[in-house]
This record gives sequence, structure tokens and C-alpha cells, in this order.
Amino acid sequence: MDEQINHTIGSFLSYNITLILHEIQYIITFLSFYNMETPFTNSYADTTRAAAYARLDFPGTYYLAFRDLPKLIETYASKGKALDFGCGAGRSTRFLQSLGYETTGLDISAEMLALAHQLDKGGQYQLIEDGQLNGVPDNHFHLILSAFTFDNISTLEKKTALFREFHRVLKAGGCMINLVSSPELYVNDWASFQTTCFPHNFIAQSGDIVNTIITDTDDPRPVDDELCTNADYRNIYDEAGFAILKTHKPLATGKEPIAWVNETRIAPWTIYVLRKI
Repeated sequence: MDEQINHTIGSFLSYNITLILHEIQYIITFLSFYNMETPFTNSYADTTRAAAYARLDFPGTYYLAFRDLPKLIETYASKGKALDFGCGAGRSTRFLQSLGYETTGLDISAEMLALAHQLDKGGQYQLIEDGQLNGVPDNHFHLILSAFTFDNISTLEKKTALFREFHRVLKAGGCMINLVSSPELYVNDWASFQTTCFPHNFIAQSGDIVNTIITDTDDPRPVDDELCTNADYRNIYDEAGFAILKTHKPLATGKEPIAWVNETRIAPWTIYVLRKI
């Protein structure tokens, strides 16, 4: 009897160890494909992806990113001139225009700016060099908005340098709003994103590449983002001369006509409201 029990236990352990080894091998294989040492690439420099992204408005999970911005801007920013950094195809530029701001959109992607001009023929859009606000005057803007852009900017050094540039071009006491993906976005699935199919997301540290698939577009290819923690963002703001006025993490109410996945209990976005000091 004892021999039979030992045999059963041995078979059970052997079977489960085999399963665990298979899982480990799967993760190793997956990580070798999505190697976190692979150089970061700006996914939106791709023409096909740019076109797919340009067709987005504010669907699904994106709705939560923009829902509370008008109130935050009304509360913390002065009216006047606004800068939309990383404007892409102009979605957030047009959004700021609708709030009454004289808005200039900046981007490093000529493909994205071409789409912005098509969608907003009278809009002000400017191509800039990567990591610089070339041609942007000092102390000029009342408000700067960066919507999702810093998810796609590599290295803390480049992020910090850009925030120093924002400090330069903002008027005294000007407001900066940095809308980024929360770290939780990369380890949960959402109405507009799949992320849990990427095992390396679950072990990523600040500065590592993480991946998403945007399900609201017809381009199913993974998007590269670079993870940046709340602690690192706070250090960046401090080094660049900004004070944090508010950190807002929008949740769905459950009353929206959208099939939420995790949005009612976990915030996919973090909105930092900053003041130039």
C-alpha cells in the first residue's frame, strides 16, 4: 500500500515538474524573441501603424485618458497658448483646440504630421528633432500637454532633458500635464489593449521594454513602450524644476456603454499635473 502511494506521489510530482519545466522553457523562448536588450524602437514611425493610429478617436480605454482632462486643465492651467508634445496625427492637438487654446503640435514623425495636416488643414504642426524642442521660443506657452508620448521615449536621461526643455518654453507658473500608461497597464488586459500575452511584462523593471497590442486598430503588431515607474517620474520632475500639483488615476464608473475588462477597479493611466517652479 505504501509503495503504491509513493508511486502515485512520485508520478504526480514528476508530471508537475515536467509542466513547470515546459512553462519555464516557454518563457525563456518568449523572452529570447522579445529580448529586453533589444534597442527600443518608436513603433509610430512606421507608416502603416501611423495610419492605423490616426483613425483612433477616444474609444474604449482611451476614453478614460481624456475624460477628466478638461476639468484638470480648467482647474490648474491658464488660458492662452498650448503646446501638444508628441502630437502624432493631431488627436490631442484638436482636443486642446476644442478647449479654446491656440495650440501648436510637435512631433518627430513626418508621417504622423502629414496625417495631422490632412485631418486639420488649418492647424499648427511642427517637425522637431528627437529629444529637442528646436525652434520653440522661451517662456511662450501657458500649457503643455504630453499624451502617451513618454511611453515611447527611451532612457531617463532623454526624458529629463525634455522636461528641462518644457521648463524653458513654459511661461512662469505654467502648467504641464503628462499623461502616461500606469505600470499596471502592462500586466492586465483592457477594453482596448492586450498585454498579458507578453510574459516579460510581468518581470519588467523601470527602463525595460514592455509590449501591448492595441485592439482598437486594425494593426495587430505589438507596440514597444518603455516602462517608467512613478518614483522615476517624480525624480525627473524634481530635477527639471517642476512641482507635482496632482496625480490623477482615472477609473471607469461602470455606467459607460463600454465592455470594460479591468478599468472599473484598476487605473490604466496616470495623469501628472505639474507646475513650473
